[in-house]
Amino acid sequence: MKKNLGNADRIIRLCIAGVLALLWFQNIITGTWGIVALAVAAVFVLTSFVSWCPLYAMFGIKSTPKKQVQ
Repeated sequence: MKKNLGNADRIIRLCIAGVLALLWFQNIITGTWGIVALAVAAVFVLTSFVSWCPLYAMFGIKSTPKKQVQ
């Protein structure tokens, strides 16, 4: 797997995952929406750690910096 997530994208995903988890732990999001929020948070954390997103790969999107040729 080639990396397709840049550092900024990874940080944003981790922040969103943290907010979703915080909302769930504070009982602001409950029930089915709470389970969905935790699942999304888990996917965001996982994709951030491996620097690869399957949806980005499917659509050919890359947020990694391009290498400059000299």
